[in-house]
Amino acid sequence: MTTAWEVNSRVRGIRASRNLKSLAESITKQITQGEKKPFSRVIDVSSCDPHRAGMAPISFVRQVLAVCLYPELLEEPSLPQDVRQRAQKLLEACSGGSVGSYSVTACGLPLVQKRVAEFITRRDDGVSSDPEDIIVTAGSQESLWMVLHLMDSGEGDTQTGVLTPMPCPHTLPMLLDDAGMKLLPYQLSEKRGWALDLDELHRAVKAARTGCQPRVIYISNPGNPTGHVQDRATVEKVIHFAAAERLVLLVEEVYQDSVYGQDTEFISYKKVLFDMGPEYSETVELISFHSISAAIMGECGLRGGYMEVINMDPDVSHYLKTMQYCPPVLSQLALDVMVDPPTPGDCSYKTFAQETLLLQKTLSQNAQRACDFLDDLPGMSCRPAVAGVFLYPRVRFPQQLMDEAETLGVEADVFYCQRLLEEEGVCLGAGCENGQNDENYHIRLSVLAPPAALDQVLACLRTFHLRLLDTFP
Repeated sequence: MTTAWEVNSRVRGIRASRNLKSLAESITKQITQGEKKPFSRVIDVSSCDPHRAGMAPISFVRQVLAVCLYPELLEEPSLPQDVRQRAQKLLEACSGGSVGSYSVTACGLPLVQKRVAEFITRRDDGVSSDPEDIIVTAGSQESLWMVLHLMDSGEGDTQTGVLTPMPCPHTLPMLLDDAGMKLLPYQLSEKRGWALDLDELHRAVKAARTGCQPRVIYISNPGNPTGHVQDRATVEKVIHFAAAERLVLLVEEVYQDSVYGQDTEFISYKKVLFDMGPEYSETVELISFHSISAAIMGECGLRGGYMEVINMDPDVSHYLKTMQYCPPVLSQLALDVMVDPPTPGDCSYKTFAQETLLLQKTLSQNAQRACDFLDDLPGMSCRPAVAGVFLYPRVRFPQQLMDEAETLGVEADVFYCQRLLEEEGVCLGAGCENGQNDENYHIRLSVLAPPAALDQVLACLRTFHLRLLDTFP
């Protein structure tokens, strides 16, 4: 019998999952089947999924989608007028007036492309965005998958290398493996709040040139999972570096609406690129990503997002646009709402503003409270985040614990997270999932959850952590 392992040798190079999600699913199933545990349910804060954590969705988004799915609601007087008007416009943009039809183009509904371009132009203080440069997709992961497979080339010394921040988004290493690309790590500076170090970029690209062809640099801004926000000076230096090294810039900006640090402001790579003048704005290849799964919107299950493609060769850009048949229509409609929300004077604006303000306030307060809590635990230290939904504290494990993990054949941070999940029902992310493979161990947790749920997570973590230190002195 022929297996995928034999047909595609690349499968062998894809790093193994740490199976924490599978373990969480298994424990949940056991509880459902009546097995007794010291907890009633699993609380998963290992990834950004605010609705699963208990955060409420934004009313305007769900109301518009409800009307689009069931157009008879267009006549429902209890729904706000602007909800029904938006739904009507979106249905008119759909083939046959139905969300069940395919998109008219592989890049998405033209109306949604136009709205995204208008959003980017407003965000970047008038720097123009062309709807033809917008590719709507089934989420930022799908966007990145398409781009990586487009750039996959060669083997050995000619293999495409991707300069990748350490730590990086936990889904990125496996995507690079799947695309057959080489991960080229550059270490972010933990002591400087996970800031990017230009000298480290130069070191990484120089070290990589003997084993592959560095062609891409990946940036996460605001940082995932670090919560760091790059300032204009840093962005300019990275653009200079990419231009000098002839690297394509891939910039994930999915937490751009989730900046809460004092005197901290998000500025897009595109904005800075075009402020630097034609020498850069007309030559540096930049692809940026955004998603409806991001913090404030939080519509993870709908799977939607976009990428904006700048300065790519027209033939290559055309090929990229044909790599998907068409993105899901319902997520495109949610994306339309994200980039063009209610404004002052609209019927739904007051409710929308109250809901988004509550989300932002909850995120900011949770991040500060959890950071202080984690910093107070023995053997833990946590850099304050100023954006995004994650905290990424360092954990110093006793030698006995590390020896036990090695005996079991797992990383020490995975061992820690497995024990926490089995004993307290709390699922965190292990830092090794974010690409780190040294002994500076970390854990990852999302703080975008109802305050009471976060309190429960932190209480369980404290109880477990202190108990484990007693077990492994």
